[in-house]
Amino acid sequence: MPRPLLALAALTLLLRAAPARADVPSGCATKDVTAAFGDFLRTGKMPPDTGRWLYDKKAQYIAPWKAFDNVHFVGICWVSAWLITSPKGHILIDTLYDPFVDTLLDNIRKVGADPRDIKVVLITHGHFDHAAGAAKLKPLLPRARFVMTETGWREGAESAAASQTTPRPWTMLAKDVVAKEGDTFTAGGVTVRVFETPGHTFGTASYAYDVMDGKTVEHAVTVGGLGLNAIKDASQVEAYLASVKKLRALITSADHPVRVHLTTHPFSNGMFEAAAGLKTRKPGEPHPLVNQPGILKQLDGLEASAKDRLEIERAKK
Repeated sequence: MPRPLLALAALTLLLRAAPARADVPSGCATKDVTAAFGDFLRTGKMPPDTGRWLYDKKAQYIAPWKAFDNVHFVGICWVSAWLITSPKGHILIDTLYDPFVDTLLDNIRKVGADPRDIKVVLITHGHFDHAAGAAKLKPLLPRARFVMTETGWREGAESAAASQTTPRPWTMLAKDVVAKEGDTFTAGGVTVRVFETPGHTFGTASYAYDVMDGKTVEHAVTVGGLGLNAIKDASQVEAYLASVKKLRALITSADHPVRVHLTTHPFSNGMFEAAAGLKTRKPGEPHPLVNQPGILKQLDGLEASAKDRLEIERAKK
């Protein structure tokens, strides 16, 4: 199979259109971050400048901001962390990685929350950008349970072990709470439901919860993994496609349709550009992050990329 065709299958919808040259982004605009990852996802090799950018505290800094009345973005330029708040305790989705764990804690404080009031930390999957901060956070969040799927915990440990021979080694938190399909985790008035969505990794989980916009309740999801960059064989792509089908059913549910996707990677759906509308939003105007058609369009793109990749993986046999 020609290398360009193999690389093409690794691209998600946005990254199909990425420029061939990988430049360090001048900011966090979707087009700039997408361009920075273009060569990596085409070749599987991280350009040195892009790799350094991932650890640049100045380049990665984003001021925390309120997405909904009970949800704040407390992540960095290319990776999200979400704080779901309530008067009786908070839930954090994903943990970032060093040198950004201190940034995460500072961001939580800047939005008026005390990290010590976090009761649940939900980890989407075991890749470093989502899970590596957990070991450092654990002793700093004395009330928190750290949650991931059984396979996610194993994959995180394996990923951390593999990192020990690289310039950026990290330590995985020892297994804490194991989540499975349909489990719910509650802190105060906040409840999050677990959906196992293997594909990006076999241990990936997505999380569904309610967000508040004034008196309006919207149903939201954080899809745990989007890319095809860690695919090993056809069975993993088949799992990915099944997860897309599951997510589409969740989004279009007649009882609780989901209209908000608070993504794990802001550049994956142009989230920062959409969120900019919050600054000028007037009372009564639609919330710029409420966009069910946009979620479905993104799923369509992910599905198309996965089908391309499935053909390639099957052709290897």
